[in-house]
Amino acid sequence: MATESKTGRPSEYLPEVAAGICSLLADGESLRKVCDRPGMPNKSTVFRWLAQHEEFRDQYAKATETRADAIFEEMFDIADTVAEEAAAVGKARLRIDTRKWALARMNPKKYGDKVSQEIDHKSSDGSMTPQPTTIQLVPVEPTHEPDSTATDTGETGTTVHSAE
Repeated sequence: MATESKTGRPSEYLPEVAAGICSLLADGESLRKVCDRPGMPNKSTVFRWLAQHEEFRDQYAKATETRADAIFEEMFDIADTVAEEAAAVGKARLRIDTRKWALARMNPKKYGDKVSQEIDHKSSDGSMTPQPTTIQLVPVEPTHEPDSTATDTGETGTTVHSAE
């Protein structure tokens, strides 16, 4: 019997395979779809390569950034080519919303919801000029009888309680 050579997924780092992965990612494909292609490594191998090879890590980062832009562009194609049936419109809306959600997580600065905070610096009279705050101190008479067990030493102003 002849022994057939086993053709499996590459587990050894190959720069040309890494470049192919990055090219497909930059075109908008997910890593899962890329790894499902024949001749491509599985996801755990890709993650191991990312941990071990700085040049692949840099390529991968640029590819995923470009992938976000490709997905953004794809949303226009989905919207422009949808059929007029209600089911097709609903499906297209779901596809676009899913991509918007994913983009907001892939690149929140570029595709995330913009959050703004407005600070109102106006005074209570509506003007922008700062107004002084006035605090008025009013003397108040005590409302209870002094403690009969307390003795004032007089000189220091401290009160000493006598034990009975």
